[in-house]
Amino acid sequence: MSDGSRTSRMRRTSVWLEERPGARRRATGAGQAEGLDRAKITAAAVRLLDTEGLAGFSMRRLAAELGVTAMSVYWYVDRKDDLLELALDAVEGELEVPDAEAEGVDWREQLRQSASALRGLLKRHPWASGTLGSFLNVGPSATAFRLGVRRVLLRSGLPQAQADGALTSLFSFVYGHAAVEASWLSRCGEAGVSSEDCFHALRDTLGRRPEYAEGGEGVRPLEQRDFGVALECVIAGIEAMARAATPADTERGAAPKDRPAPVIPAQSTPADG
Repeated sequence: MSDGSRTSRMRRTSVWLEERPGARRRATGAGQAEGLDRAKITAAAVRLLDTEGLAGFSMRRLAAELGVTAMSVYWYVDRKDDLLELALDAVEGELEVPDAEAEGVDWREQLRQSASALRGLLKRHPWASGTLGSFLNVGPSATAFRLGVRRVLLRSGLPQAQADGALTSLFSFVYGHAAVEASWLSRCGEAGVSSEDCFHALRDTLGRRPEYAEGGEGVRPLEQRDFGVALECVIAGIEAMARAATPADTERGAAPKDRPAPVIPAQSTPADG
């Protein structure tokens, strides 16, 4: 039972802030099922989420999948959010942590591979895109991958103080792209049509409108929406910032100083609408 302390309240923000996240909450109990543990429950949750998505996921559905009562599941997790966090980190365990010490491997190529791997993960598990913004995402798998990519980033020469911002830019780009992909595929699925059929219908309809005459190729299959080009823009930005850093910046791990701030043109404030 929570003691109401600040530490106790903090633990409720993430299952990974528990003292023993992998341990059974109670040693014995009449409601427990034999052979059940957090790993088995988490694996079943991933399977159910992959099949039903977030909207179709519930503790009762999960219990039915496991052949136990819902109360049996609650012996191992306090609430549904805890289980979603565990499931998210479980699938992130599919990601290969890049080796920043690998010889003869360009850091840019490692970033491309890591970003593409993350995108692939989010395509295989579309529900994960819907959970990334809801949880701290500080499980062991997520943390290992994030730190590995960060070490690769630092090979660019980027100062330590800028590494986290650059990492956020890279991951946010992939998350956003994956969320759009998931939304598109979900909408097509709800309509009972394939992604390709939906694309052709859009192209045929919009192609007849004069306002779409210019840049008509903007309507393309989702999987061809220049993920690679956009990723190159992110990497080019990281490379440019690394080139702009002085040796002193890199040595002391500080952000470059005494450089003029970018000039932002003044804009009129639009009226509230």
